[in-house]
Amino acid sequence: MQPRIAIIDYGMGNLRSVQKALEHVGAEAAIATSARGAEGGAGLVLPGVGAFGQAVQRLRRDGFDALVRDWLAAGRPFLGICLGLQLLFTESEEFGPVAGLGIVPGRVVRFAGPAYEPHADSPGLKVPHMGWNRLQVVRPHPVLAGLPKAAMAYFVHSYYCLPDEAEWTAITTDHGIEFTSAIAKGNTFACQFHPEKSGSVGLKMLSGFVALVRAHAGGRE
Repeated sequence: MQPRIAIIDYGMGNLRSVQKALEHVGAEAAIATSARGAEGGAGLVLPGVGAFGQAVQRLRRDGFDALVRDWLAAGRPFLGICLGLQLLFTESEEFGPVAGLGIVPGRVVRFAGPAYEPHADSPGLKVPHMGWNRLQVVRPHPVLAGLPKAAMAYFVHSYYCLPDEAEWTAITTDHGIEFTSAIAKGNTFACQFHPEKSGSVGLKMLSGFVALVRAHAGGRE
């Protein structure tokens, strides 16, 4: 029997695409509309797109904020995607500052500076950062096992994460600046890009996460 992975539904994210991608790599994935419905899972996924402040409000409204904090404190397998990465941080400057879940020390800030401003020789880099970009793995993690060196992933975001502690950074990406595009520690992995939209590279990562969930569930039996 496959361990079940719960996908948090707080009304902000294309949940079905994440669910289908996890099922494609052999997982049993269920969408959880309540914290109680997610508690029985062996793995937890926090996806999301949209505004940081509204997302935090909805997580608190439905009790998912406490669930995520307790889950990570217990060292259980967790995957954050896009906004699901940013929400783990102390605060975001998007319409703020707005307090996040405070699990990862650091801030979420907007791409800004000369690289993004048009001038005579360049139209400037676009914000939001949208499309395929290269991943530079700087710290190994089970989710990244077997990932090709020239891996590319799909991004859609205007804000990026600034961890206070470098040890959180697992992957960096360049878009005018080199920014943290994934974090990892223990059984926690979260990424700014969308693995469910990143072809074979994304499916490889999701397979790694499913393997992590299986190993953790097997070790608890």
